[in-house]
Amino acid sequence: MKSLIGRKMGMTQVFAEDGTTYPVTVIEVLPNTITAIKTKEKDGYVSVQIGYLDMAEKRLNKPALGVYKKANVTPKAQLGELLISDVANLKVGDVLDVTQFKTGDVVDVVGTSKGKGFTGTIKRYHHTISPKSHGASYPHRGPGSMATVGRTNNRVHPGKTMAGHHGKKQATILNLLVVGVDKAKNALLVRGGIPGPNLGYVTIRTAIKTQLGQPLVAKPLINRQAVAK
Repeated sequence: MKSLIGRKMGMTQVFAEDGTTYPVTVIEVLPNTITAIKTKEKDGYVSVQIGYLDMAEKRLNKPALGVYKKANVTPKAQLGELLISDVANLKVGDVLDVTQFKTGDVVDVVGTSKGKGFTGTIKRYHHTISPKSHGASYPHRGPGSMATVGRTNNRVHPGKTMAGHHGKKQATILNLLVVGVDKAKNALLVRGGIPGPNLGYVTIRTAIKTQLGQPLVAKPLINRQAVAK
C-alpha cells in the first residue's frame, strides 16, 4: 500500500485529448519527510511517521520540536502516520513525493469535513419540517418527541438525533481516479470532490476496496503548453 499526506487546493476541470472533461480536485503533495519508522517488534504495528510543510521553530512547542530534532529534519507544520506495506527500504530522513502515484491509479482520500457549527435536526439529520399551516401548534423546526414509547420513559436514550455540532468529522471518499500527476508543481489531480476546506490536510492512499464493473481508466490529457505554442 502506498500513502501520502497533502493539502486540498481547490477544484478545477481538465480536458482529455478526445474532449472528455474531468472535474478534478488539485491536491498539493509537498515532499513527505520521514521522521520515524514504526516496526512490529518495537511498536506492535508497521507504519511511517511523516512531517509535512516546513515551519519556523519558534512556532512549535518543545515536545513537537523534539520529534524533529531527534530525526534530524527541519521542523514541520503537520505530523502524521502513514500505513505503508513495505518499509524495509525506508529510513529516517528519506523523502516521499508525488511520484509515489501515477496517472490511472485508483486511490482513497481521507480528510476532515467542513465544520458547520451548531445546527438543528433539520440540517444535521434531514428531519422533515412540521406543517406550516395555521393552527399547527408544534415548532416548525423542532426536534420531535423525546418519548421512547416503552417501559423506560424516564430518560432520553443514547442515539436520539438532536441539535448539536455538525460537520468537522473524518470522512473518506473511496475509489477516486488519478487523472494527472505534476511533479514540477507537486500536484495530484484526482477526479471528483474530496472532503474538507481548501488548504485542509488530507491523506491519499491506495484504494483498499476491489473495483467492480468496468475498470477506471484515465485518458491522456491535453498538453496546454504545447497548444499555447
